[in-house]
This record gives sequence, structure tokens and C-alpha cells, in this order.
Amino acid sequence: MHATKCVIPIIKSPKDYQTYRISPDDSNRLAIIFDSMNANTSLTCCVEIFDVGGQTPPNRHQWAVEMFFVLKGEALAICDGKTVEIKSGDSLLVPPTGTHLIKNTGKTRLYTLTVMVPNEDFSELIRSGIPVELDGEDMAVLGRVDGLMGY
Repeated sequence: MHATKCVIPIIKSPKDYQTYRISPDDSNRLAIIFDSMNANTSLTCCVEIFDVGGQTPPNRHQWAVEMFFVLKGEALAICDGKTVEIKSGDSLLVPPTGTHLIKNTGKTRLYTLTVMVPNEDFSELIRSGIPVELDGEDMAVLGRVDGLMGY
């Protein structure tokens, strides 16, 4: 029998997420789950939280693929002029060089699991922003009401 390498997985819960608003006027926040800084790999995985009526600025990535999985809410996704409606349970994959934005069109906050591979300086951009906290509404969506109680 040959030796196998033991890999220790990294486990995070919402209380561990570092959350930022990239610019003071942004209407979305990003709670980093894993990124090149804490997972030693070139990806960014976060929960993106959009205020009612909030949206990302139009943006594009030269090499990275970006995936959005809608955890809660509804939105318009616009990529290179094509507009689609997305809602809870839908996934959106944006190929490299596609200019895109996500706009919350619902009556509640929009929550997406956002993954970008490779990182392409995305997590550095997020971490250069303004630190903010997840609130009770966020923790309830993330399934961790106990996170607010310090258990």
C-alpha cells in the first residue's frame, strides 16, 4: 500500500466571513468565504448581498469566469447587452471579457453565491474596500441565526 497525502479541508461559517463594501456609494456588499489570501488558491468565492434596487457597476474580466448562484431574491443580469431575469435557484455563468452587471429587481435584498476563477485581483479589490458587518437579515438567509448569539 502506498502512502496517501492527508489534505486538511478549510471550513468556514458565516461568522468567519470578512465583509466589505468596495466603495462608499456601492449598493452591494461582498462577504468573502474563500479567496487567494485564506485558501491559497486562485479563486474568489463570496456571498454577494445587494440592497433593494442595488446593482454592481458594469465590469469585465480578462481571463476569469464568474458564476452567480442566486440564493434569495430576483434580479436582472445584463451581459454584453443581453438581459435575462434570474431568481432563487438560478445560476449564471459569465465568460471572460463579457461586460456584465447584476441589478436587484426584487422587494428584498438579493443574495448570490459569487465565484470567480482565477481570482484576477478580485479579492484584493474587495479587501481594499470598507469593512462592514453582516446583520440579522443576512445571517437568517445564510442559515446561521445562532451566529448572532455567539454560540
